[in-house]
Amino acid sequence: MRHFLLATIAAVGLALPAAAEQRFEARLVGHAFLPAATFAAPPASAPPGFAVSGRFAGATTDRVARPGSVMGNTGPAYGSRDTGISLPFQGQPIQGFSGIKPVGDGSYWVLTDNGFGARANSPDSLLMFHRLRPDFATGGVEVMRTIFLSDPNSVVPFRITTEGSNERFLTGADFDPESIQPLADGTFYIGEEFGPYLMQVDAEGRVMRIVETRLENEVIRSPDHPSLGVPATPAGTVAFRARRSGGYEGMALTPDGQTLWAMLEQPLFAAGTDRAEGNFLRVMEFNVARAEWTGRNIRFQLAEGATAIGDFNFIDATRALVIERDNGQGDPGLECREGQRPPACFVQPARVKRITLVDFSQIDANGFVRKVGYIDLMAMQDPDNRARLRGDLPANAPAGRFTFPFFTIENVAMVDADHIIVGNDNNLPFSAGRHLTRADDNELILLRVPELLRAR
Repeated sequence: MRHFLLATIAAVGLALPAAAEQRFEARLVGHAFLPAATFAAPPASAPPGFAVSGRFAGATTDRVARPGSVMGNTGPAYGSRDTGISLPFQGQPIQGFSGIKPVGDGSYWVLTDNGFGARANSPDSLLMFHRLRPDFATGGVEVMRTIFLSDPNSVVPFRITTEGSNERFLTGADFDPESIQPLADGTFYIGEEFGPYLMQVDAEGRVMRIVETRLENEVIRSPDHPSLGVPATPAGTVAFRARRSGGYEGMALTPDGQTLWAMLEQPLFAAGTDRAEGNFLRVMEFNVARAEWTGRNIRFQLAEGATAIGDFNFIDATRALVIERDNGQGDPGLECREGQRPPACFVQPARVKRITLVDFSQIDANGFVRKVGYIDLMAMQDPDNRARLRGDLPANAPAGRFTFPFFTIENVAMVDADHIIVGNDNNLPFSAGRHLTRADDNELILLRVPELLRAR
């Protein structure tokens, strides 16, 4: 793949013809979900204290000891709506899926992110990934295996939460894993946001390698990098360029297994400033065999209204799927109007939620990858009534329409020549996009999109 891109970029040179994006239709053919309140026991060898999680994830980071004593809430940006699930939790929540990869037998690797959304509130959240099998006939999801991340060989170069323990399990105060790619040798690469770093772990989740981010010979750090202690907006002498929660939300492996392309979730700050360098994301090339950055990067232009991406996976040697999203959640038909207040309505409903097809064989003179077309996740077809959860909708909602109105949608992969799978990150217990006053479940949808997958 890497040699092909080199030749292609050189040959294409400075004058690719412009091509408009085309919208394609998506048809819902399967819908499965894991209930929000699904939990796993910590490993027997974990240090004491992990049988309960979310003790620091309330309105403050003060410890809350009694399970179920603090109601989950969407926060003021989304109308301060209660979600019906309370913290702390008995057990470790299997939630927040961020990154998906088909195994090939109907099951999928999925990654649970850092826990409760921040370094400060997630020290009792163990990091893990899972092998799941959705059953689109029944709507259920089987959790086949859970693998907890650990650092028993002290590879991580900074102090971790469980420092001094034998197994050295990793927590959401150490890393924020957001994307996952299995390799042919049984190991996994994970893209994370705090560094941002690339992490390589073995088949049991033990850390083998931590890789700092480099862009054009510059080390790229976020305000959550362990070497920094700074606010989320640069001031004075700028020490970082990646945004908080702006690390590797998407990371795609080429089909030959030789190259990782790691995509940042949000635009970088321009060097030496507190302003975005543009409405685009950097996508950086990493050589798997050498375990190092190649120095090459390209740019992904965000769609109008989109603020971030959610996932990124190749479908063949040059084409890939990317989730683009805004920060809204909830059906736009229930947007708060004059005289309405939450929880009866959504103050910031979802509008831009799409799966975009890009072609890495077409890079323009400014380094932008070509966007071929997209599907709109807020206007999918469901003529056969396959949806198992429709949520709160306006009375005049069109029949046969299905939406995916979540704040964060962070899983997309091709299933076969006609179908893709898409999943949300439910941010337990803080997101409520399907219902006004109910925490989101972990939903997985199977979409028939043959025209999108054949587009060039």
